[in-house]
Amino acid sequence: MKTKPVKSSPAKDIRSQLLPKGSKFCIAPSILSADFATLKDDIGKTVKAGSRMIHLDIMDGHFVPNLTFGAPLVKCVQKHFPKLFLDAHLMVENPLGYLEDFTKAGVHLVTIHSEAVPNVKRAVRLIHAAGLFAGISIKPKTSIGVLEPILNELDLILIMSVEPGFGGQKLIPTTLNKVRELRLLRDKKGYPFVIEIDGGIDTKTAPLAMSAGAEVFVAGSAVFREGKIIQNFRALERSLENA
Repeated sequence: MKTKPVKSSPAKDIRSQLLPKGSKFCIAPSILSADFATLKDDIGKTVKAGSRMIHLDIMDGHFVPNLTFGAPLVKCVQKHFPKLFLDAHLMVENPLGYLEDFTKAGVHLVTIHSEAVPNVKRAVRLIHAAGLFAGISIKPKTSIGVLEPILNELDLILIMSVEPGFGGQKLIPTTLNKVRELRLLRDKKGYPFVIEIDGGIDTKTAPLAMSAGAEVFVAGSAVFREGKIIQNFRALERSLENA
């Protein structure tokens, strides 16, 4: 796979893109819960509601039991919504093998699992070399200790608050301890990464995650439930504003 050098460090820009003008949070709707028959309209409604980021759950049926979608669909999303920040969450075996495809599809951030690569530092540097922001995700049973050697190079850390693979699960409360640990580490050392959480996020759990230190909130069914996308998005937004 050919890569190109990064002209400037992506880590300098991700916070201003996801949390502009001092915003305390960013809601990232996961289109895995959208109606794929009306996907363009559904994403358009999230934009109307105020979304500036879309979360793309890429699953291969091996690393996790579910199978979702690939780069061609992502390319279509980018074509119709070029101003949206696209986060490709690769829940796949050999995620670096997909890096070129998703780079060409127009994503801005590639998030891979620490459990899926033998060398996390090398993986992060390859993502940066492709000109993208680099995120690392860990499953509920994985310790944040595996990330310590690379914390200063990460743009985003995604804490899975459910076992990855399917939407609609309930948040595992103990995963919020990892968010707290990361926030303390970042504040102490001045690391640049933002903290994202994914799994069981709704109007009740989002404020708890925010209090723990999360800043980016992946929400699937909480946004797309019953097709009331704008209302659902704004209800989630209000819950965070009032936290």
